[in-house]
Amino acid sequence: MTNCKHLCDVEAKSTIYFDGVCNLCNRFVQFIIKRDPTARLSFAALQSEPGQKMRAENDKTADEFDSVVFVKDGKLYEKSTAVLHVLRELGGVWALFYVFIIVPRFISDAVYDLVAANRYQLFGKQDVCMMPTPELKSRFLDGL
Repeated sequence: MTNCKHLCDVEAKSTIYFDGVCNLCNRFVQFIIKRDPTARLSFAALQSEPGQKMRAENDKTADEFDSVVFVKDGKLYEKSTAVLHVLRELGGVWALFYVFIIVPRFISDAVYDLVAANRYQLFGKQDVCMMPTPELKSRFLDGL
């Protein structure tokens, strides 16, 4: 976890940045949307303008932030930690997965990195970022 610089504080309190062309990442976003009916969480593709600004303002390259990043209350979470914080944010049974935060980060991030490195081969890739329905458009920082 690191403190997220200016854009993260301004855009939204709880935002999930994701690889907009990755099928696994898009399924994760759909999973969250279905389980967040009060729309507490917002989204931005890493390829979008807000995603690129977040990377630049945190001095990160596309290789450093290339799958899931979660920003809440000015704090930035990466990789496995990001996923666990998102699940905790959903509450209910999903919050129980937060117990895995006790797994040493070098282990949980190694598993995350293995899946992330092979996500296009395992789950496929889109040619363009997903287009949210009109009802969901307000949940995306860039409106895609």
